[in-house]
Amino acid sequence: MLRLQRVEPTPALWSDRAGYPDRLIFHTEPWLRFVAESQRAEPVLATITDGTTTVGHFTGLLTRRYGLRILGSPMAGWTTSYVGFNLEPSIPRRAALEALLPFAFGDLGAAHLEIRDRGLTEADLEGLGLRWAAAPTAVIDLSPAEDSLFGAMASACRRNIRKAGKSGVVIEEASGDDPAFADEFYDQLRDVFAKQGLVPTYSIERVRSLIRNLAPAGSILLLRARDAEGRCIATAVLPWYHRTMYFWGGASYREHQHLRPNEALIWHALRWAKARGVTEFDFVGGNSYKAKYGTTEVPVPWARRSRSPLVARLRDVAKEGFALKQRAAARLARAR
Repeated sequence: MLRLQRVEPTPALWSDRAGYPDRLIFHTEPWLRFVAESQRAEPVLATITDGTTTVGHFTGLLTRRYGLRILGSPMAGWTTSYVGFNLEPSIPRRAALEALLPFAFGDLGAAHLEIRDRGLTEADLEGLGLRWAAAPTAVIDLSPAEDSLFGAMASACRRNIRKAGKSGVVIEEASGDDPAFADEFYDQLRDVFAKQGLVPTYSIERVRSLIRNLAPAGSILLLRARDAEGRCIATAVLPWYHRTMYFWGGASYREHQHLRPNEALIWHALRWAKARGVTEFDFVGGNSYKAKYGTTEVPVPWARRSRSPLVARLRDVAKEGFALKQRAAARLARAR
């Protein structure tokens, strides 16, 4: 029978966690610092034991909503992705999830738990009192040769990449201490949301926090696209670690989208990652526009459980309230 025990972070602990084959950037110390800082949350690290043998680890963060303790691994809106477990290959994820429930609601005293683990399936969740939603992601296998990756894209996507080059679009790699990058990205992000009559769901401080925490470890690629006149017309933020690069965010000005800088940014990122031994590019979410890059959809359920129906309702109300607040902020911005 598996058991979770909360532990303090030590160099030896981080070293052990980094040895698991299912490790992701979202389990690392720099990423947890970023989430803790941007969400004012408390990291929770736990070892998973089978008797006296350590067989895995759990990663999450505790926060408070309406005075209640919430354990997110992760929570929606944290601009992070799958967290959950690191496990020895022989350990079933369902068994780890069963052990997590008494740890979350008993040891930690949480009123609500959310988890999105890349290895969990809907079958793992059955019968455990969890609610879940399908939350697929789109990925690209970077193992094939560059020509094969390019050929797997939709013909229109390939034309757009060529058009960007012919139009003088140049992709530039920015450093983590570039003082202009976060401002450029966020200004373009405002333009992206404005197209939908909305405002960004997070502040520029979150972008700065992400870069500040990941850049020293060399775990983030920052790209900007410049037009023939040297103007920055699009940007992309791409964390990476171990075998995977993630599309955390991309933005561009509407008036320059006819130059196709977004496709050029993604193509540069794919080649950059492949050259460094990365074997997967993860768009962190499913969307029809991503299919043009030759993606494969991977199911990753997002599960949650509350101590009581009231807590579950409060979670839904908070989500609805956030959407209303965002629309109100957009109306205010347009009125200025």
